[in-house]
Amino acid sequence: MIGNDIVDLELAQIESDWKRKGFLNKIFTSSEQLTIFKSEFPQQMVWNLWSRKEAAYKVFNRQTKQRLFNPTQLECFFVHQKDNFAYGMVRLKKILYHTKTEVTSEFIYSEAVCNSMYFDKITPILNPILIKKEYGIPFYFDEKQLVNKPLSITHHGRFMKIITII
Repeated sequence: MIGNDIVDLELAQIESDWKRKGFLNKIFTSSEQLTIFKSEFPQQMVWNLWSRKEAAYKVFNRQTKQRLFNPTQLECFFVHQKDNFAYGMVRLKKILYHTKTEVTSEFIYSEAVCNSMYFDKITPILNPILIKKEYGIPFYFDEKQLVNKPLSITHHGRFMKIITII
């Protein structure tokens, strides 16, 4: 299972005032808020954590078919940095999801998987015509293998990414 999320940092700065009263309490645990306040770039950290939560939630939704997004029920943990990517975990209830996050000056992009070995199997989908939805969850029909495959779609502002597992 996979999930992804992207945040256009230029658009987020215009659309969202993360410093407004109550915003951080609605979205982040006290531990995550501490991470934000200790960060050298707090605004970037807000959207880093947000994108990881969104990506993990997409995996949870695909697994359970439940739509009960409550951001404070998802908690992010950092594990390590490697090759310009931050690897971490997101816990939702008793389930752990692995995350991989890329931070650039223009966007923050996160992928989430159930097992970290799947990061090497993620590939982009270049033909959105093949995308279908069942119960609101996207998939595409792999014409070579003649099977439906899970995929995840994210878009925000100037950016869009569609991925699947090969």
